[in-house]
Amino acid sequence: MSAKLTRRRFLAISAAALGGAAPAARAAPVTWQGFALGAEARLTIHAPPPLADRAIAAALSQLRQAEQLFSLYDPASALSRLNRTGVLKNPPPPFLDLARLCTRMHAATAGVFDPSVQPLWQALARGGGVRKAARRCGWHKVSVTAREIRLAPGQALTFNGIAQGYATGMVRAALGRLGLERILVNAGEFAALGGPFRIGLADPEHGIFAARSLTGRAIATSSPGALRLRGAAHILHPALDRRPLWATVSTEAGSAALADAASTAFCLMTEREISAALARLPGGTSVTLLAQDGSQKTLG
Repeated sequence: MSAKLTRRRFLAISAAALGGAAPAARAAPVTWQGFALGAEARLTIHAPPPLADRAIAAALSQLRQAEQLFSLYDPASALSRLNRTGVLKNPPPPFLDLARLCTRMHAATAGVFDPSVQPLWQALARGGGVRKAARRCGWHKVSVTAREIRLAPGQALTFNGIAQGYATGMVRAALGRLGLERILVNAGEFAALGGPFRIGLADPEHGIFAARSLTGRAIATSSPGALRLRGAAHILHPALDRRPLWATVSTEAGSAALADAASTAFCLMTEREISAALARLPGGTSVTLLAQDGSQKTLG
């Protein structure tokens, strides 16, 4: 996997498999480490070495596919082609699936989750034209159908707020199809098959501030202050006065992609707005909010 991609966020969670199985099942797991979509990637696989080797090969195939679809830094990726031409005909099924999830998350967060902010990134990088760029944004202007995905004039997308979670889910699904029953996938976000796995939630400023036990579910974490562009936090919204309210947000859900999108959007939302969004999301979705002063609370 390419190591040159700019990281969207500080890797705000660390993990260790502490084990909840019977002692006979606690043989040392097979691990793999690398990079995918600009983040550190790691697999923890409880399986015999030959099956673990097959799992690693399958995971690498999925991560390569994710980069070919969602990378902003590969000019041949599906996302780069869409941004360059404004239209993607016959979008590949995973790309269409992710775009439709973006639409659902945009609705669930009352428009706060918005992958159309790439023009804002570009304007900040240039050092000007931010307000003009903001007027080009808006997921509601993006047309998503099975035949094509079409952008409004001047638009460009970034999936940095959801693609790592989606890639994590792609890997978990592929390893599940191999019959694996106890794995932890970290492709920028975490997803487990089986468990339990102990996940530490960490913030760039405050360090590890909580721990969670993960079994068959996913956790995604966002820290707005982990990456800044000309003084601006890396999590952006077309409404320029909507800025991050939390130091770190960690969301647990059944889907890593959903958790990733939610953690991104929740950084920009008040506690009341987050509670309303949780009511629209699948049952069992929860969020831990770390305030700038180090205080925390869990909703859902």
